[in-house]
Amino acid sequence: MKTKYPNQTVVSFFFLEGLMYTGEHPSLFFPLFFLIYSITMTGNLLILITVSSDPHLFSPMYHFLGHLSFLDACLSTVTVPKVMTGLLTLEGKIVSFEACAIQLYCFHFLASAECFLYTVMAYDRYMAICQPLHYPVVMNKQMCTGLAAITWATGAVHSAIHTSLTFHLPYCGPHHISYFFCDIPPVLKLACADTTISEIVMIANIGIVAAGCLILIIASYVFIVGAVLRIRTAEGRQRAFSTCTAHLTVVLLYYMPAVWIYLQPHSSGAGSGVPAVFYTVVTPMLNPFIYTLRNKEVKQALGRLLCPGPQESLESSLNP
Repeated sequence: MKTKYPNQTVVSFFFLEGLMYTGEHPSLFFPLFFLIYSITMTGNLLILITVSSDPHLFSPMYHFLGHLSFLDACLSTVTVPKVMTGLLTLEGKIVSFEACAIQLYCFHFLASAECFLYTVMAYDRYMAICQPLHYPVVMNKQMCTGLAAITWATGAVHSAIHTSLTFHLPYCGPHHISYFFCDIPPVLKLACADTTISEIVMIANIGIVAAGCLILIIASYVFIVGAVLRIRTAEGRQRAFSTCTAHLTVVLLYYMPAVWIYLQPHSSGAGSGVPAVFYTVVTPMLNPFIYTLRNKEVKQALGRLLCPGPQESLESSLNP
């Protein structure tokens, strides 16, 4: 970069402008973000502890749910604390060039890993419902560990590609990022060079990954719906649909805002940050509630974790 742009002054920091209206009312938004972050961390850590310690939940579905809870806790930590710091002081909005690159890498690493994990979870539900006799053999401990490792590894590689493409460009000013964290579209707007290739690669790469995962998820659920409709008992159908609808709900909450943002790379700004709030702030908070409220086994396990001892009265209150 120094040889190609010898006369350019490389920036050493960026200034995050934040979300629309938050700067005018920090006393209102700081407690709100603090409450959301506290609920997010508490809910996801409770789920993670529960599925990793309760013998009743030692199954592939809850193994992947534990990974999802950990991802959600980390994803929220990458963005929300910096937003809260920016609401407290003007200096809190400043992020160094290196820290910006790290935040962008961590965000896309976690977000893409979550995208791959949703696909793995759909495959797990497909095997459990459509191939129940083969399920214990195929989804053994080694397979689950391997799928989880592939999820994390592909997320790391995917993010490394985008981070290197974004930060190999020269940045000589301005310093203001019209967003609440370092993401690809708003950062690219500040580059002092042609960003066409980076934008094309970003849209193609994210589009292929997101579309590929979504197609696999949809295909899995086409087979799942057909299998569920063939279940003879109403109780069996209800149980199958309850686990599937929870997964589909979080998939929709994750995909819809992301597609809106990355298919419009030139629309980044304070107002365009609103869709990103859903899958960076709101969805990680809602996921524990979605899975807990729609899953009897998780509710019972949480009861055993929080109130050890006789569970009859507690379980009856959780499952009216």
